[in-house]
Amino acid sequence: MKKLSTNKLTYMNQLSTEDGVIAALAIDQRGALKKMLAADGYKGDVEQAIIDFKKLVSEELTPYSSSILLDPEYGLPAASVKSETAGLLLAYEQTGYDATEPGRFPDLIHDYSALRLKEAGADAVKFLLYYDIDESEEINQRKQAFVERIGSECVAQDIPFYLELVSYDATIDDPKSKEYAKVKPHKVNDMMVEFSKDRYHVDVLKMEVPVNMNYVEGFAKDAEDVVYTAEEAKQYFREQSAATHLPFIFLSAGVSAKLFQDTLYFAKEAGSEFNGVLCGRATWKDGVSVFVKDGEQATRIWLQTEGRNNIEELNTALAATATSWHKKFN
Repeated sequence: MKKLSTNKLTYMNQLSTEDGVIAALAIDQRGALKKMLAADGYKGDVEQAIIDFKKLVSEELTPYSSSILLDPEYGLPAASVKSETAGLLLAYEQTGYDATEPGRFPDLIHDYSALRLKEAGADAVKFLLYYDIDESEEINQRKQAFVERIGSECVAQDIPFYLELVSYDATIDDPKSKEYAKVKPHKVNDMMVEFSKDRYHVDVLKMEVPVNMNYVEGFAKDAEDVVYTAEEAKQYFREQSAATHLPFIFLSAGVSAKLFQDTLYFAKEAGSEFNGVLCGRATWKDGVSVFVKDGEQATRIWLQTEGRNNIEELNTALAATATSWHKKFN
């Protein structure tokens, strides 16, 4: 069992429900949100639109979330209008990754540090890493050292470190493909073992579920799409849960609100002891087209109705499925 400092424990409680479940809303998207706006034909000032949309989401939905994840580049105005009861996570990484060389290397936001994120009001530092457990030792050692530096910064600032891990295979172009679905459990669960080591000083892991649910028996559209039987998929969830002693939460990876909720129930049925979610697009993505086509007031109404319904249904699912992180820290 990991021991938390008094300050980290205070921050962790601010980010969670009273029961120790992390029911967090994510809208730290930058590049992805630009693409969503463009896909809906937005013609105005895109950077201002990102700021305005984040503010709307924060103002309307944080009363129903234990915390919100934002980026310091566009999200600080949204942080200023969040519910006082909601904690704040701030992203430390630049959007995307370096495409000029193999390895999907990350970079930090140049004018921020863990100290500056804390000064901006963060209750935790979040960092996203793309990681292929089977890539070369040279590439993965660089990434491991990168995470060690951030973990050490967070120790120095006595602030929780949330590490978001996104798997990939350097030889498979499409992460949604059947080919990738076959290797995904190994990719996800084995990198989880690596970054649970004490040397990284991670406090919470933000993880993908270990399978692509669209290829699970009972979820797949057609029989030929099935890669895992229901029992095989459940076994992968159990292996994921056993792969770490740290609290871990699920990211929604852009799937529909319904599929994400169904996935949480499936994980619980499998015996996964996950500790919450950091859920983004599954909650608010359908509001982007409303924002583009009908404007701010219509978006506010959508968030107050459909958006709130998405998050309340998710909260109901979490209450029935998630495990308290209190059991993992003392």
